[in-house]
Amino acid sequence: MGHVSFFWDDMFLEHRTPPGHPERPERLRALATYLRQSPVAASLRYRVPGPIDQETLEQVHSAGHIAGIRDICARGGGLLDEGDTHASKDSWEAALHAAGAVAEAVDQVLGEGDGPAFCAVRPPGHHAEREHPMGFCLFNNIAVGARHAQRAHGAGRIAILDWDVHHGNGTQHLFEADPSVFYVSLHQYPFYPGTGARSEHGRGRGEGFTLNVPLPAGTGEERYLEAIEGEILPALERFGPNLLMISAGFDAHRDDPLGGMRLTEDSFARFTALVKDVAPVVSVLEGGYDLQALARSVEAHLAVLAGVRP
Repeated sequence: MGHVSFFWDDMFLEHRTPPGHPERPERLRALATYLRQSPVAASLRYRVPGPIDQETLEQVHSAGHIAGIRDICARGGGLLDEGDTHASKDSWEAALHAAGAVAEAVDQVLGEGDGPAFCAVRPPGHHAEREHPMGFCLFNNIAVGARHAQRAHGAGRIAILDWDVHHGNGTQHLFEADPSVFYVSLHQYPFYPGTGARSEHGRGRGEGFTLNVPLPAGTGEERYLEAIEGEILPALERFGPNLLMISAGFDAHRDDPLGGMRLTEDSFARFTALVKDVAPVVSVLEGGYDLQALARSVEAHLAVLAGVRP
């Protein structure tokens, strides 16, 4: 039996959204309560992250983007985009610690040679572009971690596997011209945010280093497994990453109120088992809005990473 470094900070609960918003503190509260009673609990090594530093954050986001979020939080919060991405007064610190968690997880996995890591963070990140918060996301946490892996640990090739029900437009946007980061996404399509067509496969020097697998609403586990085993896993192995980062959204679960897919928690366990040996793993929470489905899915994911039975 192994262990998983589990990055958590109570600060993540202080990022507040309006009543009725699906991305709410109860997501992590429910997850924490569930995991404390799970057989997986004995395999988790809890770690409290610090905030990300400005220099590392600016490897991904512009100074103007960062300052804009800081300033609106300093004024008490508000709407950050034309949709439903909100910030409260404490969202600035929560977002800094969320990005910091992923950077520290990279340090743990690559620097310390430790086992896999999971970052139970909010706000989530994969929709945030260099200049734009969107889709509940302020900073692109996984992108910050990828750049940190390259700068601090010399990781020449990073693979990012995104199985959130929504396409990670922000992550694709940030790396689509970069051949050192291979971005792979399975997602419901057409669906928010409207990106992620099969024809989007990178540009310039990054041509061929983006792989989108768009799937219709109602897709179940069998089609996902076909895509992972038949296309994604061979592509990852050809790329030969030094680090595998997972944008671990669990909103493709059949019980999720936002998605339209038909996965179960066992599906996420099977996905994890297929890819966990590609490279050292840092997994980062993205979506998942049914509280119990989220908790069960994270448990299944962690159990495979730790090599235990939930």
